[in-house]
Amino acid sequence: MSKVLWAKMLAAGALMCIGGPALIYYVSPTEEELFKRYNPDLQRRSLENRQGRQQDFDNFVGKLKEYSKSDKPIWEAAAIDEANQKATYAEEQRRIAEDIQKRRDEIKRHSISGK
Repeated sequence: MSKVLWAKMLAAGALMCIGGPALIYYVSPTEEELFKRYNPDLQRRSLENRQGRQQDFDNFVGKLKEYSKSDKPIWEAAAIDEANQKATYAEEQRRIAEDIQKRRDEIKRHSISGK
């Protein structure tokens, strides 16, 4: 192959490797441009929900940092944490149900003895 052909191939490769991402960067809108294209109702809702979404993201990143401190893979640590949260929730629901039942029994006792 001649040197001219090699030069053409290198130039075409460089154009594709550098020009392609540059073109995508040039034509992609920024977040502000996208936000300005929203209708006013969507802009209002987006602004209202922004704080909640940011808090959810911060919680997610915090949990990932917590999981990464473990010597286990993140997905295993997440599964263990999820199982612990489910167990805690179930225990809390059971305790609430017991409290409700105690109150019902107490109300029943008072209504029976009060008559």
